[in-house]
Amino acid sequence: MTEAETLFHKIAADIPDAKEGKMFGALCIKAPNGKAGVMFWKEYIVIKLGGEEQEKALQLKNAKMFDPMGNGRAMNGWVQLGYEHKSKWETLSHTAMESVKKLK
Repeated sequence: MTEAETLFHKIAADIPDAKEGKMFGALCIKAPNGKAGVMFWKEYIVIKLGGEEQEKALQLKNAKMFDPMGNGRAMNGWVQLGYEHKSKWETLSHTAMESVKKLK
């Protein structure tokens, strides 16, 4: 297991009421309502963010909207961050999970 994946599992374990699962074949963290807020994809963390939090995250070097197919059709609200931003992964993951657990 890589350092990035180990960190993902640690973050998942530290989020109250969250469960690890799969989304599009990738590891993810789901809220009790079944909604995913965080994914681990190819050594990146992909986080569901909106508004100001999304804008701030996209200002980080090499951050971008998540485009899983690489065809220019990014998933709305999902920001991809590399391991170089590992210090931000936990805080942003908690922010995302607080938001998705309110979804119906």
